[in-house]
Amino acid sequence: MQERDKSRPDRSRADRPKSDRPRSSGAAPDRARSDRPKSDRPRSSGAAPDRARSDRPKSDRPKSEGGYTRTTADRAPVERGPWVPEEILFEDLDKSVRFELHTLPETLQEKVGRHLLAAEIAVGDDNMELALAHVRHAKKLAGRVAVVRESAGVIEYLAGEYSAALNEFRAVRRMTGSNEFVAMMADCERGLGRPEKALDFVKTLPMSELSKETQVELLIVAAGARSDLGQIDAALLMLEVPALTKLPAGDQRARLQEAYAQLLEKSGKVEQAAQWRAKALKSDVNGVTALARETEDSEVSVEWIGETD
Repeated sequence: MQERDKSRPDRSRADRPKSDRPRSSGAAPDRARSDRPKSDRPRSSGAAPDRARSDRPKSDRPKSEGGYTRTTADRAPVERGPWVPEEILFEDLDKSVRFELHTLPETLQEKVGRHLLAAEIAVGDDNMELALAHVRHAKKLAGRVAVVRESAGVIEYLAGEYSAALNEFRAVRRMTGSNEFVAMMADCERGLGRPEKALDFVKTLPMSELSKETQVELLIVAAGARSDLGQIDAALLMLEVPALTKLPAGDQRARLQEAYAQLLEKSGKVEQAAQWRAKALKSDVNGVTALARETEDSEVSVEWIGETD
């Protein structure tokens, strides 16, 4: 995994577009939030994020490592890829993913699908090395299937492998014609220390054809790119749009207001930043922002300290 260039500008968390898990299963445990809050990951514009990913409850989901007794049959040769626990079933894949895998031979469908699901479960366990191993092996087996490249792109992005992620998202865009991942593509350019390229890419996109959610995510990324270039005032102006207050309470308004608050803080307007943080928390009815999770973590810490006194 590539080491990040410490000379790059410090990127605020709220200006990173929101992402979702690969479309394999939503039942996997949530990732630890300490490194990258969910609100800072790009979110796809399609219906995929809201799909029911699995019929199995979280408590029944297998973990990515440990706790399993491997039989001789389970110990697959290295060339077959990382071991997949037998509890990970092809039937647990999102139906849309299974449908897209139907272009493969039946035995290969199951093999690829189980690796995709194992990769997502590893993400839930915050084991990005294992997640990458699974998704990269799935790509070796079925690199011509768009959903496999999509999963690879999302996981590469979450692991900070921006160059690889960008290649995957470009491939998905060529294969499907979808602009679902353009916000993550722009943010990959930022992650590679190329904010100018991020801005140039955003300018090429047909905004009127994008979903409202994707438009908001791109606006946040573009403002972040301006901030990377030291153009804080220009970044603030980019976010001073009607959507900042006119959008209904929810994810998009909360994320816009959180990003705006962080930019205000960077510009030295501390009191205004505090006001907008409060607005963001009020707008965040689903707890998608880093602010909401920090508040929740603080409450849990205080409660835990009280119980242990």
